[in-house]
Amino acid sequence: MTIALHAHRENEASRRGRSVWLARCMRFLPIVPTLVFLLVFFIVPVGEILQGGLVSAEGQVGFAQFERIARTPVYAKVLWITFAISFMTAALSILLGYPVAYMLSRLSERARERWLLWIMLPFWTSYLVKTYAWMLLLSKTGVLSTIALSLGLVRETSGTIPSLTGVLIGMVHSMLPLAVMTMLPVMRGIDDRLTQAAETLGAERSTSFFTVFLPLSSPGVAAAGLLVFISSLGFFIVPALLGSPKETMIAQLVISSVLELFDMRFAGALSTVLLICSIVIFFVYDRMVGLTSLTGEVAERQRGSRAQGFKLALLIAAGRVFAPFMMRRKTHAEEGARAVSPLGFYTCAIMIVLVVPVLSVIPYAFTKSDYISFPPKLFSVRWFGTFMDSPVWQSAIVRSFEVGLGTALLSLLLGFGATLAMTRMPRRASKPIFALLVAPLIVPRIVVAVGLLYLFGRFGLTGTNLGLVIGHTVLAIPYVVVTLAAGFQRFDWRLDDAARVMGASPLRRITSIVLPLLMASVTAAFLFAFLVSFDDLTIAIFVSGGINSTLPKQMWDDIQLAITPTLAAVSTTLVILIALVVAVSSWLKRKTR
Repeated sequence: MTIALHAHRENEASRRGRSVWLARCMRFLPIVPTLVFLLVFFIVPVGEILQGGLVSAEGQVGFAQFERIARTPVYAKVLWITFAISFMTAALSILLGYPVAYMLSRLSERARERWLLWIMLPFWTSYLVKTYAWMLLLSKTGVLSTIALSLGLVRETSGTIPSLTGVLIGMVHSMLPLAVMTMLPVMRGIDDRLTQAAETLGAERSTSFFTVFLPLSSPGVAAAGLLVFISSLGFFIVPALLGSPKETMIAQLVISSVLELFDMRFAGALSTVLLICSIVIFFVYDRMVGLTSLTGEVAERQRGSRAQGFKLALLIAAGRVFAPFMMRRKTHAEEGARAVSPLGFYTCAIMIVLVVPVLSVIPYAFTKSDYISFPPKLFSVRWFGTFMDSPVWQSAIVRSFEVGLGTALLSLLLGFGATLAMTRMPRRASKPIFALLVAPLIVPRIVVAVGLLYLFGRFGLTGTNLGLVIGHTVLAIPYVVVTLAAGFQRFDWRLDDAARVMGASPLRRITSIVLPLLMASVTAAFLFAFLVSFDDLTIAIFVSGGINSTLPKQMWDDIQLAITPTLAAVSTTLVILIALVVAVSSWLKRKTR
């Protein structure tokens, strides 16, 4: 009897253990499709680039392609130019964006949201539209040259483009919002009581900033610098349109190797060099700057060193110089006074520089002239008619919307399941998985595009909408995961537990509790994924095919031929679309609150 009872208890414990194990596995099941998708369409294509670069033109395995790169001085020069321009872009974006992020972090929630609307507009505006705007502003007959000649500031001008200055202006304008958006969350997480305690103990405001706030915000600075740098490595739109041959970047060589020379293996070798350099820089940067401090860890090598004391002395000395520009978080009644501070004026100036170029294309869309000239001769809407009536543009618009909606749906489905599973994982497991999910943000887009071209060529997906949807989903998943993760952090899981106790199935709990409460984050993630697809040019160049283009691809083809009012009408339409998406996203966020 005792033996039978003991065996029964063991069986019950075994069944209970299997049930617990099965329940834990079911929690992680939603992330499996996302991991499989990234394995097939991200990790495998990137791995094939490495393999393709090791095959010579004769089909032999070896390092012939890399030897060709090493023997030709022009390739080393282009690689050096790529890293130099990317480094300058990252440095300028951090220097210009840090004061803006600092001021926004000191504002109230409502005031910060109003400012962020003006950052989100240029942030999501197409790179082509922003570059087109700078072409109109910086060319020999552009706005700035015409105004300078009219005011007598110069006797003659050749414009600012094509030049290194033009490339840096265009790239910093594109990357500055990204730097601000990356630094801002870290700054918002810094406890105000730390700087207040330093001032209570007798430290000046500048001293408390440079000894407390600045070191605590350094992880955000490091992350922004790395993200901007690696993103800049894959740029080709800005240097191609605003630069001269002296500013040629490696992504331009990759595109030329595929589309003009039809040398896929050499393009793979160039992409491999860019990928390896990106990975090496990532790890070296992490070792030097301590990017792991984003997780709350403090490197032992940074504690108590004499170098840290010397840096602290320099920061305190600098604080005495910049003390008049420092701000503290104030009450709601003091919000108006803050806007007239030097930092407030600086932030307003940066916002103007970010937004005005984007809006400057709008008047040209209503010109009566058959060509672009400043000032535009207003008022006519015929260029919108030309844009809407053209079969080529109509096909591009329809295809972009079809691919964009398909990308948004697929990436939302995959991203929601992955984020839902990560919220129930131990921190040790969720960190590497989160790193994998956001990896497409770190790898230059040109590398992903070439890898997908390798893969899709074998399966006949090149030139299809499905191929574009898959490629754009790879790029959109990080944005969806990051957006949904912020919503899940605020979600009260006790509501889900209560529904589970009352017998609701997992699917029922998701549809009746989780989704309704996270609808604002889900909608924002959907819109962001749509914009990522609608704005992409890199994947479209390699995957879209030569018959039917997407809207960015059609703009790219036209803008290299001539700067026409039709392009201004297309750009204006895109700016209005972006403004509507940003406004809807902000409205949903306020409504949820």
